[in-house]
Order: sequence, then C-alpha cells, then structure tokens
Amino acid sequence: MARESNSLPALIITAPPKPKGRGLELAPSEVKVWADAHGIPTLEPKEIKSEDFLNSLKALGHWDMFVVASYGKIIPRAIIDLPTNGTLNVHPSLLPALRGPSPIQSAILEDAPIGETHESGVTIMLIDEQVDHGAIVAQEKMTIPNWPPRGSELEAILGKKGGELLVQTIPKWIAGSIAIRPQNHTLATFSKKISKQDAELDLNDPATSLRKIRAFDIWPRAYFVTERNGRPMRVVVTEAHLENEALVIDRVVPEGKRKMSYADFTRGQK
Repeated sequence: MARESNSLPALIITAPPKPKGRGLELAPSEVKVWADAHGIPTLEPKEIKSEDFLNSLKALGHWDMFVVASYGKIIPRAIIDLPTNGTLNVHPSLLPALRGPSPIQSAILEDAPIGETHESGVTIMLIDEQVDHGAIVAQEKMTIPNWPPRGSELEAILGKKGGELLVQTIPKWIAGSIAIRPQNHTLATFSKKISKQDAELDLNDPATSLRKIRAFDIWPRAYFVTERNGRPMRVVVTEAHLENEALVIDRVVPEGKRKMSYADFTRGQK
C-alpha cells in the first residue's frame, strides 16, 4: 500500500505471526521481517473483513493506491474502493489463464512438452469482487527454457518480473496514461487449492510424476508410498529426470530419515 508512486510502500499489510519450527514458536512472516529491516510500518490483522481494520486504514489518512501480491485472502469491497486509484493485483500468470490460488504449480502440471521452451508471464490487474477477474492494467510474457522448472524457481522468476513490471506501471497508472482492457472471460482457466494428496505419485506415469516433483518442491512435496518391515513408508522424491521417457529417481527423503540418493535407498530396502 502506497501514498505516492515510490518504489517502497508507505504501509505493508501481512499475515500475523504463525507457529514455526520444532518448538512451534510464533514467527513473523518474511514480509514482516523485510518491512522491519527497511523501516516500513506494518499491520498484521487476523481478520481483514472487520470494521476495526477498515477504520484503522481510514484513520491513517488518504491512500493513493493499494497493491496486492500473494496475500491469499479475499479483500472486501470497502477496502478495494478505499484508495483514489483503486487496488492493483500482481498475478503470476497470463490472465485469463490460471486464475485462482495455485497458478505457478498448475502451470507446471499442465501437459506442456518436457525439455522445451514454454511461455509464461505475469499480469497486473485491477481487483474487483471476483477472483482474478478484473481488467488487465499491464501484462508481460516471457519464455522459460527447459520446461518444467521447479515451483520455487518459477515463483522467483515471475516474482522478479512482476516486481519490475509493477515499478514500471505505477507511475503511468497514477498519471492516468494506461488504458485498461477487460479479460476475455470465455478463455478463463482456473487453478485449485493444492492438498497433500495431490502430491502422491503414480510411478507408472513418468511425465506427470516429474511435473509433480518439480511443481511441489517446497510444499507439499511429491511422494510415493512403499513398505518397510511390513509397514507403509512415505518417501519424498526431491530430484528426478526422464530418460528414454522413463522416470529416473535421483534423490529421496525416506520417512524419518535424511535426504539420500535413490540408489542408497533401494540398497537399504533390500
């Protein structure tokens, strides 16, 4: 959230502290840590739809523009309409493709040719009351070689591109020199909320398995279930590749153990 077209915001809204680590101690979000390091004030509301939170924003004065990125909550209309120049959202896909909560993972899971160059991109849109539905303010395409990347890699690439595009767009948007264009809603596709079950591998489907291993490298992490001593054991696959259209598993994390080569794991199983 910014009052002027500066590269740094006047205020940051982020999630409240959450339990983290083995001790489950409350830890601030990474955004909060970054904001504190740069001397930017923050708010960490538990409930963004409350009247108290809306009133706290109003009490801080006039707002020129709000920017939303990876916030993960539905923003009420009263907040969307609060700033003079509206509320913009940075979305890591070429809208109207892949609206919803998991555009990066869903892009990797799509049936695109493995090992080839693939098109991706970011969109800056004007938020309305529907999910990723608003008019497009700016959009930039880019090509990703050797598809698919890991989810964390694609997130970093599109995050950097989205930030650069946002910095270029804000002054033009505030000056009123950008003509928005509505999305073609008939072409919309949608991503879904990812669950742990989505990450289970079917090792008889090599291409889909590789995409899951890459897409879910941070969470929920792709896995298969095998047996050890007559009991089911979950094995996370961290690295793999295709060879002659077959899945070759390189490194795994067996349940309760450290990361190891798949060759060492199979020897231990025997």
